[in-house]
Amino acid sequence: MAISREKKEELVAQYVSLLSGSQVSIWADYSGLSVSELSDLRSQLRKHGVKMHVAKNTLLRRAIEQVGLPIPEEYLVGPTALVHLGDTIAAPAKIVTDFARAHKQFEIKGGLTSGKILARAQVDGLARLQPREVLLAQVLAGMQAPISGLVNVLAGTFRGLLYALQARAEQLEGATS
Repeated sequence: MAISREKKEELVAQYVSLLSGSQVSIWADYSGLSVSELSDLRSQLRKHGVKMHVAKNTLLRRAIEQVGLPIPEEYLVGPTALVHLGDTIAAPAKIVTDFARAHKQFEIKGGLTSGKILARAQVDGLARLQPREVLLAQVLAGMQAPISGLVNVLAGTFRGLLYALQARAEQLEGATS
């Protein structure tokens, strides 16, 4: 059944908002998967607030042109599923890559981020990222290390001065008694 022009324009607008509103988009070929397998993947992603869309390549090409992103022609071949990652990247990317390993029919084509095309290996790299909280803790620890080192050095200097003054006071007390 043919899609009406209004429906196509609505889909293109939806793809534009999804592409411009997500930090990373993972593209995959889902041919050969059953509806229940796709539903299982969608429910796993939904737990992280991530949605997966099945896209029509010609309409997706129009949306990519409107957003001004590079067109990954090799990604626009065959059935295309798009997973749009917002703030949380590592966990949903891991879900997608694990699903691709478990289901050989689900093949990751690549991805898009910040106007750059990602190869499949780079998408796998996203899955190996630490969660956001761990990365923030590592950055904070890196920022705190020099400060705490400086505090320890200054405290050591004052401590040494206090020990010297205390020793001198004890020496003077011994001389007067």
